Amino acid sequence: MASFEIQGGYPLKGDLTAQGAKNEALQIISATLLTSEKVKISNIPEILDVMRLIELLQHLGVSINKTGECEYEFQADQVVPEYLLTDDFRNRASGLRGSVMIIGPLLARFGKAYMPKPGGDKIGRRRLDTHFFGFIKLGAEFDYNVKSDFYKVTGDNLKGAYMLLDEASVTGTANIVMAAVLARGVTTIYNAACEPYLQQLCKMLNRMGARISGVGSNLLTIDGVDRLEGTEHTILPDMIEIGSFIGMAAMTESEITIKNVSYDNLGIIPDAFRRLGIKLERRNDDIYIPPQSSYEIETYIDGSIMNIADAIWPGLTPDLLSVFLVVATQAKGSVLIHQKMFESRLFFVDKLMDMGAQIILCDPHRATVIGLNKQFRLRGTNMVSPDIRAGVALLIAAMSAEGTSVINNIEQIDRGYQKIDERFNAIGARIKRLP
Repeated sequence: MASFEIQGGYPLKGDLTAQGAKNEALQIISATLLTSEKVKISNIPEILDVMRLIELLQHLGVSINKTGECEYEFQADQVVPEYLLTDDFRNRASGLRGSVMIIGPLLARFGKAYMPKPGGDKIGRRRLDTHFFGFIKLGAEFDYNVKSDFYKVTGDNLKGAYMLLDEASVTGTANIVMAAVLARGVTTIYNAACEPYLQQLCKMLNRMGARISGVGSNLLTIDGVDRLEGTEHTILPDMIEIGSFIGMAAMTESEITIKNVSYDNLGIIPDAFRRLGIKLERRNDDIYIPPQSSYEIETYIDGSIMNIADAIWPGLTPDLLSVFLVVATQAKGSVLIHQKMFESRLFFVDKLMDMGAQIILCDPHRATVIGLNKQFRLRGTNMVSPDIRAGVALLIAAMSAEGTSVINNIEQIDRGYQKIDERFNAIGARIKRLP
């Protein structure tokens, strides 16, 4: 199991470029199963979770060629659905949460899909009900084997339907959309997710010949078509990585320019960091963060403590709350971090408290952070990365701390961040990857 050894306390200076968005990539790559024609995708992040999905599609019979840096061509003209019943598929898919995204395309095109209970971060219960209720609305039959943790969905004649989703699930919406584009008739999805990544998926499908309207809203209308064609698509820069860079710059008093961020697709993220007192400036499509010796958390108009909480788009993405929490430990002032969606995502704060942070874990969803205003630096320690987002938050903490820190189980970080140690080291960080 690999580790990072981090020498903390060194400010960085230079340019960073965010990788392609992981969450978009998992959807877009899965959508290549909807056509037998070639689909070329650029700006694919070559991170563990994405590369595992690509390998899974190769074993399923998809022809995949790397045509350039972070650029791949997919052609699903020789798909072997029987592979879904093999032990090899079960082993590969069960270790990758993103594997759930292939169900909708397989159901739409081949009339059947099988899936073991997918893996992923251990951040609490992450139910799949929304996905399967949507497929059932389209006319599919669903079966779940409790003993083997295996899902089965079949349906040769999907028909359009009206559905009101019980939650605005991004992956659930994406999966249902991919199933509905080849269904007969009109599908209406209300309370649909409308994140930029979901918008990107819909725009790509429309270029392939789908008929999706209402893109960017929570009401999608899909007029089913008989077939889809090939296309080309470029994945957005990863807003989670961009937010991580902003937090890292503030914590380490670094002067950073984040290049080509697709600023208009960042939503509330820049302003949320400004509420923590972090200075950042938009320069065309870049974000410039000056070195900051201190930053002060805002209060509400009546002087009460600031509350930063996750919400469905255009609210703040839950994937960044771990970063907001760690950045607040060195701010001036206090803030309540409210993680609504996942009940185990804040459990990494004990590691920050070991480093000297002042945090009160109120319950599984809420933590109050009392900022140290950089008067008392975090101290280096040994820790284990529990999931992707907590892992990068701990990395940021270690980079700002006094002394040496070791983070074990960095495979969790590698699942979501491409060569992050090399990119940080290139502008002044001191991170060593240990075998």
